Amino acid sequence: MRVAVCQLNSRDDRKANLAAAEALIDRAADAGADLVVLPEYVDYLGRSAGMPVPEPVDGEVGTFFAAVARRRSLWLIAGSFHEAGPDPDRTWNTTLVFDRSGTLAASYRKIHLYDVEIPGRVSYRESATVAPGDRTAVVDVEGLRVGLSICYDLRFPELYRELATNGGAHLLVVPAAFMMHTGRDHWEVLLRARAIENQCFVAAAGQTGDHEPGRTCYGRSMVVDPWGTVLSQVPDGPGFAVADIDLDVLARIRAELPSLANRRL
Repeated sequence: MRVAVCQLNSRDDRKANLAAAEALIDRAADAGADLVVLPEYVDYLGRSAGMPVPEPVDGEVGTFFAAVARRRSLWLIAGSFHEAGPDPDRTWNTTLVFDRSGTLAASYRKIHLYDVEIPGRVSYRESATVAPGDRTAVVDVEGLRVGLSICYDLRFPELYRELATNGGAHLLVVPAAFMMHTGRDHWEVLLRARAIENQCFVAAAGQTGDHEPGRTCYGRSMVVDPWGTVLSQVPDGPGFAVADIDLDVLARIRAELPSLANRRL
């Protein structure tokens, strides 16, 4: 199966963001992608005051991406969007997965929320406006078991071990809007670590560049194999990269270095 990771610079214009995402999906489809992964908050990344009204799964954003998946007959992991949440003040940060017919095959609400205070550098409290999810999710994509996560989840290895062992995941996906100041030091290291320790492929699609208010995302979207080798990567700026997911490679690595089978805890 050929997987594409799409890198975007989503801003404060939802229609423009969706159009940009569709254009990259079309390019990835033309390159033979069977499964396309979009970044976190593909619908809107800007000031809270200008954010469109949060929607249910079958709102404008979900309907739009369902139609794109159906039109191109591909599997689409639509990054994440602002789903109407449990109260007026907090949304969910939600990934939607559509199959080739545009049918919703799975969804996942981000579990770990980015509450970070680095004096003089960054102050961000995601939990003030986002409610955490409480369930992991693995979806079968034509025999490829895909474990879902979003951005800050990447720092919590126990989530990925759950997806790989109890969920039987072969591929771990990470839609993200990883900030520049942490991304340049941690992004690739953590993605490769999640691949190596769980002996899974990893596909990470990130936001890139500047976003209001004063936020810069790292980008460098990539696909990593179970040995920790970066198979493909998007350079700076919007774009996409593709890589082929070969389950025979995964099986060979797990047989030759059976760390998952040897675990004691």
